[in-house]
Amino acid sequence: MIRKVTLWTAATALAVAVACSPKTSSGGGDATIAYVTNGIDPFWDLCAAGVHQAEKEFGVRCEIHMPTKGLADQKSIMETLLAKGIKGMAVSPIDAENQTPFLNDAAKQTVLITHDADAPKSDRLLYIGTDNYKAGRALGQLVKAAIPDGGEVMIFVGRLEQLNARQRRQGVIDELLDRPHQTLGQVKFDEVAKVFKGDKYTVLDTRTDNFVMDTAKSNAEDAITKHPKLACMVGLFAYNPPRCLQAIKEAGKVGQIKVCGFDEADELLQAIKDGNAHGTISQQPWKYGYQSVRVLKALVDGDTSVIPENKFIDVGYKIVTKENIDEFWAEKKKMAELGAQK
Repeated sequence: MIRKVTLWTAATALAVAVACSPKTSSGGGDATIAYVTNGIDPFWDLCAAGVHQAEKEFGVRCEIHMPTKGLADQKSIMETLLAKGIKGMAVSPIDAENQTPFLNDAAKQTVLITHDADAPKSDRLLYIGTDNYKAGRALGQLVKAAIPDGGEVMIFVGRLEQLNARQRRQGVIDELLDRPHQTLGQVKFDEVAKVFKGDKYTVLDTRTDNFVMDTAKSNAEDAITKHPKLACMVGLFAYNPPRCLQAIKEAGKVGQIKVCGFDEADELLQAIKDGNAHGTISQQPWKYGYQSVRVLKALVDGDTSVIPENKFIDVGYKIVTKENIDEFWAEKKKMAELGAQK
């Protein structure tokens, strides 16, 4: 997903949660912390690489949990962790607005931080992630480079309940319509069911799939069928660009419809290398995992100096195109191998 900007951050960890069961990695030390994702995806395996690095460096044991069934599952996992007295927890909220009361309750029982997606109105101590609005604008710049003469654009995403998804979407729209930059935390969001038309670019729609892979692909197929002049497909979650690429290939439109996205799915990286996709924004997710463990360990030990004044640790993002694909992919492969270690 993204471009370099700040330091390593984000409470992240992950693994192959079997039927909603937690994955635990051991690293010594007497502090027990947990990393809770918002679902299952190879993206989170890369976060696990950073978790493993930090476990060894800081001598702490971190459990990695991946909810398989959405919001209710995530809440159940967190309740179980709280019941057993977990000392610190990093969570990526699925629905920040509606989860805030529960997060506030959790914050009374454990050291709570957010990563990847924030819940800014909650009592979490800090957020580790990316300025997703700024990253969205960077993605909009990739779209401009992919179709410099303008054209019709469609956005694809898992769900818009997550704040990071809304921020990315707004960044893309604002960039394509050449609007003034907005400040993170004060971003005004456009309505969803609306066509946005600028001088050169038209954003036709934003299609959501609720993390259902078949729906993600069918959304892409439907867009290609209904919009014969579609020039670029923009995927905001890791799995969206690969589904768009599949739909484009099956429609016989490889090279005709450009693809830009977030994250670093191998299918997207290969398409960039082959010239069938223009680029992606990487959040370098291994930094999420590392920073999350580092910060939680410090907070559990009573060190509050790790909390910045604005309560936001920005891991930044990296723009990946054909020019730097080989170097980036090599780093990603190394982190994927580390993240797969038990």
